[in-house]
Amino acid sequence: MKNSKQIRATFLLMLTAVIWGLAFVAQEVGAAFLGTFSFNGIRFMLGAVSLIPVILLFEREKMNGAKRKKLFVSSLVAGTVLFLASALQQYGVQLGTPAGKAGFITGLYTVIVPILSLILFRKKTHLLVWAGAVLAVAGLLLLNLDENFNLVIGAGECCLIAGSVMWAVHILVIDRFVTSVSPLKFSAGQFTVCGIESLLCAFLWENMSLSAIQSAAVPLFYGGIMSVGVAYTCQALGQKDSDPTVAAIVFSMESVFSVIGGVLILHARMAWQAYAGCALIFAGIIIAQLTPSGKKEENSRLVFTQTETGKKRMELPAKV
Repeated sequence: MKNSKQIRATFLLMLTAVIWGLAFVAQEVGAAFLGTFSFNGIRFMLGAVSLIPVILLFEREKMNGAKRKKLFVSSLVAGTVLFLASALQQYGVQLGTPAGKAGFITGLYTVIVPILSLILFRKKTHLLVWAGAVLAVAGLLLLNLDENFNLVIGAGECCLIAGSVMWAVHILVIDRFVTSVSPLKFSAGQFTVCGIESLLCAFLWENMSLSAIQSAAVPLFYGGIMSVGVAYTCQALGQKDSDPTVAAIVFSMESVFSVIGGVLILHARMAWQAYAGCALIFAGIIIAQLTPSGKKEENSRLVFTQTETGKKRMELPAKV
């Protein structure tokens, strides 16, 4: 029975990684029809709505005034950071960065989190994390070499790197709030805040038309419903019977699936040194996860851990 549960859990986690990886393809396609804020605003509002059935299923606890206030404040802070991270990511894709490349650059947040923890909170960082960071930086350099081995880092890549830093900040913000609020309601709350802020910016600076929304309907549906609602549910179910470290490693595969999706769906091509860079970044991400401590790592997405009271505590996804 235990083995069958583990197999089922691994399948669900891998399915989550596939959905998240292919979301970069949806973002690249959607960027051809909608501006950064328009696309993010609609997809995050769809994502928030898609979590309602999950909330009704898993979280029926009634909230008092104090809990509502905490939920509002935490959702506002986390949602604003999520707005900045997702805007930088989507704009980087819109500027022409291929889906696969965007996926691997974004994946650098896995290495950035423990480094930020050291800088901001003086938390010890294991040697493996530094080794992973070195590999990731080397991979990032290779990823941005052209056919003539010239280093080419454009505005899109810079936005994605900045976005990766903001994703890392988002994880640290979540780590600050998640223990005091209802996890799924918090997730829906931050998605709503991000969606509203994105739509406000879209109305101010972008021309969003019904025809453009219709043209981007499939990417929007995938980015909102699949990448948030379906993937989140698969993730929650899968990690109940999975080791957190194993889950984090499986989730790292989303970068690989972003490249696979770009090649198979968008027929994207990269120079061989770019693929070598992807391999180094992926190796760095995996090594950074392999710290010997049995404790929860801060760069996990949704981790169920046993607290002292014996109850399970859940952390939210860093990104969608």
